[in-house]
This record gives sequence, structure tokens and C-alpha cells, in this order.
Amino acid sequence: MTLSDLPWPLLNSVAALADAPLSHIAERLREAILPSFGSSALVIFTEDCTGRPQKKAGAEDIISKVSIAELDLLRAQLADEDPWFGEAELAGKPRHALALKHASSNALLVLTDPRPTEPDNVAGLDLLRFLWNLTARRIQEKVADAPPSYLLESRAASAERLRVTAELTDLHSTTLETLLAALRSSSLDDATARTTVTDLAARALVGLRTHSDRTTDLVEEPVAKAFERLREDLRPLTSFSGIEVQFIEPPLNGRALPGEVAHAARAIVRGLVLVMMEQPEVSRIRTHWDCDGENLLINVRDDGGGALTAKDPNISRLDRRVQALTGQLRMDVMSGWGADVFVSLPLDLPARPTGDVAGWNLAARELEVLQHLASGHRNRTIASAMGISENTVKFHVRNLFKKLDVGSRTEAIALAHSHGMRQ
Repeated sequence: MTLSDLPWPLLNSVAALADAPLSHIAERLREAILPSFGSSALVIFTEDCTGRPQKKAGAEDIISKVSIAELDLLRAQLADEDPWFGEAELAGKPRHALALKHASSNALLVLTDPRPTEPDNVAGLDLLRFLWNLTARRIQEKVADAPPSYLLESRAASAERLRVTAELTDLHSTTLETLLAALRSSSLDDATARTTVTDLAARALVGLRTHSDRTTDLVEEPVAKAFERLREDLRPLTSFSGIEVQFIEPPLNGRALPGEVAHAARAIVRGLVLVMMEQPEVSRIRTHWDCDGENLLINVRDDGGGALTAKDPNISRLDRRVQALTGQLRMDVMSGWGADVFVSLPLDLPARPTGDVAGWNLAARELEVLQHLASGHRNRTIASAMGISENTVKFHVRNLFKKLDVGSRTEAIALAHSHGMRQ
């Protein structure tokens, strides 16, 4: 085979996927599969990215409206990694879709209005599965090696999504509760209509609150659930390596972990276990999580000969990952007794002196509003805390955008967090 015989379009697509930043990875995947499958939109739903769990490309009227609840419902219908063709509720209406799930990360790929529409394009489906698996693994790698700037933006986006959902919940809950009170009134004669509409409104209220709870679940993860996911991640190693991996359960009532902390902690422990398993004399590894209310405390220990050192390239890489979360990694090694690694990950970013923001020339009231934004507060809460109207809060927010040179609350929050402004 000569160079001219190689499948260069496919190779170039793979290279583009490998180099793509997370913000463009959906576009690159859509371009790569276009020769085999057309679509009106492509959506990736991945809980590895806690701040932005959707990666989207295609028709704006679809990608701007598709919701986490819709994607979550569709994913629950998929039993395995086989391609699924069918009709699903997406962006508020039934649409023809092709969906695939990635086993290890549980990420979901959805193509709306796929062309061709039937599962008889075997070669095309094989290529689609290959490129999707490559993309899903690449997302995991990029998140695992995320720099501090990504982690700050991720946490800010999570806080913003939670704020928006809370505002929607307040708005619609008030409307629906009022509707329920009116329909249950004894002054209404049409009992059948009242019962029917009451049931509909009640289901809508439950659905809205379920959506709010689901969004909260993406932003924070109970420490016990996060540890169980770690156990599932390591299950293949414990089954086939011949090395015993012991898991010491964290307290059930420990503080919930921010999503990016939970994900990073699992990646760090997986990395430590893999490094320890590469040693020739290891037969047992123990991993233990605990939470003191302010930090996630991780301990991983092996029973090897004590040959592992902090200068090992893999340990250095993991240490940089810990430092990206402003955490600490310490290793104790004793010859003949093995390595004992301690990791501490703060659950909140450390506060820095607010003097760093002096160059923004903010008025006292503007600085106070920014501090509330950085803590994830909504306009109504800010107004109540400051004793001003919501319109005045909006006025200060607009001024903040101009002075900080940002275009959204998310950007303002990320900038504030990068300067240590947190609750």
C-alpha cells in the first residue's frame, strides 16, 4: 500500500477529533461522520463535564432547546452500546433519532433526523461506533487532564445552571400552585374539568421539580455515590489483574462533592492504582475516602517493595492534577513495606484577598453584587440581602458586565472565582 492508497479523509477526521478542544469536539465529530450519516443536529451528553454536560452542533432550533431531562430519558431506554433508531422527544417535540451509549463513561450520542434512517448501513454504523468511542474516550482524557482555568469555568457554569433552574422552578412552581388552588376551589362547578386539569398541573409540577433535582445531581454528587462509581470503574482491574483491591467506604453522611472534584478524585485514584499495579511485588492495594466537611481525603496504599517514588512521571502527572484543584499530594515510601499516598482535595476553592480586583474599579455596591454572584445567588436573593429592588440588581449586573468585559453571568462568575471570590 502506498501513501496515496491510505484513507486520508478518515485519518484527517481522526486527527481533528484528537486535537479538538472540548468546545468544538461535537462539530468535529459531526464533520467526521457526515460521509456516512447526515443529521439535522448532533448532541453529546456526558456527565464527565459537570459544567457543560452537552456538546452540540447543527440546527440552532434543536441544539438551543434540547434538555438534559430529554437526553436522560432517552439514555435510560438504551440497554447496551448497540445503535438505536427510533422516535424520541428532543427539543420539545418528537423527532427521528439515532443514539449510541458509551459503556465506560455512560455518555450519550444523539443524531436527530439521521440519514439514512434505517439500521442497514452496516459499514457506516461501524465507522460511527468507532469515531464515537474515540470521541467519548477523548472527552474523558481531556477532563482528567483539565487545567485550573477549565475547572474554574466548569464550577462557574455549574453554579449558573443551578441558578437558572432554581429561578425557573420558583416561577413555574408559583404558577402551578396558584392554578391548583384555583381549580380546587369549591366555587368551580365543573368537577370533571377541575379534576382533569388538576392532575395535569400536578404532573407538570412534579416533572419540573424532578428536572431541578436532576440538574442538582449533575452539579454535586454524594460522596458515597462517587465512591461507588470509583468501585465500578476499577471492577475490571480487580477481576483480571490478580491483585486484590480493597475499598474502605466513606461515611454515608459526608458532604456532597462538587462534580469536578468527584470526577477528578476518581481519575486520581485510578491513576494511582494503575501505577501501583505496575510494580512487580504488589499483591494488595487499599483505597480509602473520607470527608472532613472541607476536604475530600484520599488514601491509597500498596504492599509492594517500596520502589515507587514521587519522581515517577506518572506520579508527577497526578500531582499536577491534584494541584489543579488546589489540593495536596504526599507520598510516604518505606523499603519493603510499600507506598502510602495521601491526597487532600478542597471542596471549595480557597479565598484570595479581594485586593486582586482593585483594577476593575468597581463601586462598593457593584463589588457586593459580584460577591453574591460568585456565591451562586439569584437576583431575588441578592435584592433581599442588600435591601434593594431586583431592577437595581439588574442595573448593577449590567455595569459589572461592562467593567469586567464579559458577556454573561457565567463569565463574570468564572472571573470572580479566578480571583478567589467565593462564599
